[in-house]
Amino acid sequence: MNETIHDSAFDSATHNDGDCVWSYRGYKLDKDNFVTAMIHLYRAEITRVNLWRNRLDTTTNWAVVTTAGAITFGFSSPQNPHFVILLVLMLVLLFLNIEARRYTYYSLWYHRARLMETEFFATMLVPPFQPSSDWGDALSDVLRHPVFPISHWEAMGNRFRRNYAAIFLIVLTSWLLKLIVHPIPITGFQEFVERAAIGELFSGYLVFAVVLMTYLSLVLVTMEGYRRFRRRGVPRRDEWQRKGPRWFKAETVPNLAIIVTTKKAEMSARLMKELQRGVTALEGMGMYTGETRSVLLCAITDVQMQRLKSIVREVDEDGFVVVTQARDVRGGHFAAQEPPS
Repeated sequence: MNETIHDSAFDSATHNDGDCVWSYRGYKLDKDNFVTAMIHLYRAEITRVNLWRNRLDTTTNWAVVTTAGAITFGFSSPQNPHFVILLVLMLVLLFLNIEARRYTYYSLWYHRARLMETEFFATMLVPPFQPSSDWGDALSDVLRHPVFPISHWEAMGNRFRRNYAAIFLIVLTSWLLKLIVHPIPITGFQEFVERAAIGELFSGYLVFAVVLMTYLSLVLVTMEGYRRFRRRGVPRRDEWQRKGPRWFKAETVPNLAIIVTTKKAEMSARLMKELQRGVTALEGMGMYTGETRSVLLCAITDVQMQRLKSIVREVDEDGFVVVTQARDVRGGHFAAQEPPS
């Protein structure tokens, strides 16, 4: 009996010896064992997600405890120097940098787990009850070539927007309040600036300028990172397959189906009922035959692609469909995906 060794563990072809879907050096996996292997892989990925999620919480706790301790020390006595709070600001910046690095790892495991959830488990629940044709290649690629789905700077902006903005605001407010009330309440703006000085080397104006530049930089990094995320939307496959930075498939990959048919009403009704997607009808004309045709536009996901083709084939044997991946789709269930905090 001839045996074939598959290059991919996701090949659904059967062998002469039954339901074997994967073989390697005499070891064989049938369909049940294949699903079991996928379940164990999913559990391992979820464990990694939880591990790095806990590490994110740990770094945030460091920042909170350090800030609370510095504020308590700074206001415990009028003679305690104000620059202690600025030192804490530097420490919180360091914690933010560490957390951004951890967030890139967390995003890596999260996207890998989501790929299995959306392309393997979710397809068991809706027609046509089969994953997209290239989901095995996608999962194999991220397993063999793990690359962070977001940059370090995007991660910093994300963590600042979600967690650290409040901490930095408390540090800034505490520092300004320390300058205003200690050792005695200020009487004018010039005295306020003079109190911000650190020794004779750093004048008050210089200290204020550095603090202002720090906060403006954080805001700019946050805005730019969020802008890139919103603009990126759902990436094309050639973008996350290219060398260098790779993007991972988002929760729902949008595709635009263009259907040319003479049975507009029946085709639209089935698409809206069975796929739960809206349909837009346009009137077209075949330039070779001169005959009038209806052109239907429908945004679908990869999971629904096979079902759409089946509907077109069943309703109109002479109709045809062109499916192209959309660069971005907004509204409904189509949205760019971002790992939760």
